[in-house]
Amino acid sequence: MNEISKSPLNDQALKVLFQCKDYAVSQEEFSILQDKEAELLVTSPQPAIENLNRYYESADYISHTDSKKTVIDQMYQWVKKRALNSKVNLIDGLAHEKGNLMDIGCGTGDFLVACKKNGWNTTGIEPNEKARKLGLEKLESSSGQNTEGKIFQDIKEYRNTIEKDKRETKFDVITLWHVLEHVPSITEYVKELHNLLADNGNLVVAVPNHKSYDAKIYGKFWAAYDVPRHLWHFSKRSISLLFSQVQMEIIEIRPMKWDAFYVSLLSEKYKNGKVNYLQAFYNGLVSNQKGKTTGEYSSLIYVLKKKKRI
Repeated sequence: MNEISKSPLNDQALKVLFQCKDYAVSQEEFSILQDKEAELLVTSPQPAIENLNRYYESADYISHTDSKKTVIDQMYQWVKKRALNSKVNLIDGLAHEKGNLMDIGCGTGDFLVACKKNGWNTTGIEPNEKARKLGLEKLESSSGQNTEGKIFQDIKEYRNTIEKDKRETKFDVITLWHVLEHVPSITEYVKELHNLLADNGNLVVAVPNHKSYDAKIYGKFWAAYDVPRHLWHFSKRSISLLFSQVQMEIIEIRPMKWDAFYVSLLSEKYKNGKVNYLQAFYNGLVSNQKGKTTGEYSSLIYVLKKKKRI
């Protein structure tokens, strides 16, 4: 385990805000630390990279499967399906023509398949072997003229493959749908994202928002803290500060309204030991209503632009 004492955004000392439990896998306790100035929250201690996988080893970790066993699983898959078209429409609106797209943390590949069918040359990154296998099977069976579809274990494997092919690929769009909060060495990773993007390319980042209403009412039981898999807990300010380090700017912010309901369902389970569906629905509804005024929804999509080199 690695103890974190300073913020990656400004090197300021972090203060303990509260303790949070890993309800999904280990049942271990972790601290949530605060960088008040940057509005960033940090999980500590953080698992060493070689031990990180064991915190994902659960049949309940839904993004690595297509499970529909429970009501919460079914809701997750329903929301994922409904969100797919809006994600593809967002991506299509960012580029004058469909070129190279990379989806990092592509899970079982549904977004990649949808983009491939829509004319994009797709590349995926997915560390989980079972999810990666499912994604590759879907890509191989999908249709799409003059499009490619590949999934790599990590950025390093992708880089090694490119070097062997003697090709330098830059991406017009890179997406991270609820992935950035999982990434160790966050500032170095952001530099890598910047390097992978073409000039004037777009980065699309979706992350939970710890300033949302549902985060406030559930406190340490808020499911989107998801320690220790979620290492960083972002706000609008912290995302802006993080990407300003590589001269990238936010050009648009969009809400993910369904997340308030799904996160509230899990939070009810963590808080009370069982799911109160009516209460979860009510809290999700109120969170979205307050988000209309404050802009602080349960999860937010940030569209960032890489500035063209002069």
